[in-house]
Amino acid sequence: MGTKRFWILLMLIISFLIFGTSLAFAAIGNNLAVLQPAGEVGQIQGELLVFSLLLSLTVIIPVFALTLFIAVRYREGNAKASYRPDWSHSKMLEIVWWGIPIILIGILSVIIWQSSHSLDPSKPLTSSQPPVKVQVIALQWRWLFIYPEQGVASVNRLEVPINRPIEFKITADAPMNSFWIPKLGGQIYAMPGMATTLNLNATESGKYTGLSTNISGEGYADMQFPVYARSPEGFEEWVKRTSKLNSVLTTTEYAQLAQPQRNTAELMFAKVEDGLFDRVVNKYMMPSVEPNTTKIPFSNHTITGGY
Repeated sequence: MGTKRFWILLMLIISFLIFGTSLAFAAIGNNLAVLQPAGEVGQIQGELLVFSLLLSLTVIIPVFALTLFIAVRYREGNAKASYRPDWSHSKMLEIVWWGIPIILIGILSVIIWQSSHSLDPSKPLTSSQPPVKVQVIALQWRWLFIYPEQGVASVNRLEVPINRPIEFKITADAPMNSFWIPKLGGQIYAMPGMATTLNLNATESGKYTGLSTNISGEGYADMQFPVYARSPEGFEEWVKRTSKLNSVLTTTEYAQLAQPQRNTAELMFAKVEDGLFDRVVNKYMMPSVEPNTTKIPFSNHTITGGY
């Protein structure tokens, strides 16, 4: 193979790699919710994923190109290649294959440090409006959402207003789970005896998907729920409709919900018994206390924070 033909082939292969990577990235982006964010946190996280991928390609593409170059250049049939059996060291090559990874790791370290602090799940989002508070309980295998300020609750259905922060307090009354709405960002563990905090917001109206991302038994795959991001007026209308229903989430009703069952039906409750979320958390922290009869102050016995 002549030198000219070799370089033409090499350039074609590199171009194919770049073009193929771009097509694959575009195809993945059209199907992955994390690359089509609809919230402030999701947008930042999506940009970090794209940047990390592009930074990785600055190493991956040259490595594949050089692998092909070495295989072709130093093949047995190429008489023009230099034969140097005693060669063992090059300061320039040492600088390249140690220096570039060090630079990339340094760049990623700075970005990870900054983003880890700016995207702390427990850090409130900047907004002129107060957050909508939602208490989340991961059951086996369903999700319960309590709106303490609105006084309503829902099972396997989450309603949120757009352009307003949402403050989630998340716990579990079952094996440890993980709460994630890919379009909005996040992904945080739900653990018995703890209340983790997650702050998100939605900037676009639509219907999104919430997921369980921690295997918790045979019903794990069914632990999905729709997320309806509505205008503020639409959210208030949903609250009004729900509050007119003839259903109350009492301790007795909750005990039935908490039984392990693969039930994906959506339920709404017009009223929630006071202190229910707090008692669910505290019954694992103070097992000697009867969770159904004793109310313990939430702020003194729960742990908040991001994971």
